[in-house]
Amino acid sequence: MTSLEALAMFLWSCAHSETNRNVQNKFGKSGETVSRKFGEVLDSLCLLAKEIVRPPDYKFTEIPSKIKNDRRYWPHFEGCIGAIDGTHIPAIVPTKDQICYIGRKGYPTQNVMLVCNLDMLFTFVVVGWPGTAHDTRILSCVIEEMKSVFPHPPEGKYYLVDAGYPNMKGYLSPFKGERYHIPDFRDGSQVEGMHEVFNHAHSSLRNLIERTIGVWKKRWHILCDMRPFSLIKQQKIIVATTALHNFIRMYGLEDEEINKNDDNSEYMTGREEDININEDVGLYNPKRVQDGGYMNRVRNQIALALMENRNV
Repeated sequence: MTSLEALAMFLWSCAHSETNRNVQNKFGKSGETVSRKFGEVLDSLCLLAKEIVRPPDYKFTEIPSKIKNDRRYWPHFEGCIGAIDGTHIPAIVPTKDQICYIGRKGYPTQNVMLVCNLDMLFTFVVVGWPGTAHDTRILSCVIEEMKSVFPHPPEGKYYLVDAGYPNMKGYLSPFKGERYHIPDFRDGSQVEGMHEVFNHAHSSLRNLIERTIGVWKKRWHILCDMRPFSLIKQQKIIVATTALHNFIRMYGLEDEEINKNDDNSEYMTGREEDININEDVGLYNPKRVQDGGYMNRVRNQIALALMENRNV
């Protein structure tokens, strides 16, 4: 079997969440060959992920064109370098281990933390956390335990996060208790007050990670209908598909979902069912909340500037 055919089998399997038997019938190979080649391609893509699922510049010296070329965000969000969000991927685990994986979805899932930049490229992915894990707990552990590999925001820079995360240095969250998500503003009512004006702008910019995750899941159906692989292989599949997402986007390959997204900045692919989850930070007390005063000042300054700009 050529490497090209092995890759084709892998892509077809992940894009359509096909069973081993269907792949055997499609490519005329034995079940053992299909399984072995799937594993070989999977390991190769995980190696590729180390090269392309990362920031192009770890110092984040360049201000993204998404910020500079949009008067809604410039210069208010000039320190933004990307966004962070969690998403749930179905997990196939032994019955005896299922309890910690069954969260709000009602079935076993992994809570996957994803970081993307403003070009909708994944720059970091964390897998292996059970579905009951809180988003803030995952981020806090990543900051403390993976500091050598996590792309930390440098001084003056920050990631956009939703209300499920604390407003701490390097991580800018919205004002809580106010309208925030894009669908909340679609009823035609006026955006009112400093907090809502900030939340609307923050949500409009941060929804790029909602769209990125939506496109990623839409392209790779196995992420919504996981096959009964070992848990470590399920985690590798998540990592491998982030590498494939980046490869498609970086090299301008034709992709229907990516094209739809590029044509419409508010294009959503059905991830809105994940909205408003894990928004009570009280469920988990992160160690770094004490440095939230700095980001509170940053948030207030941006909100005031947005209000002034709106009244001009």
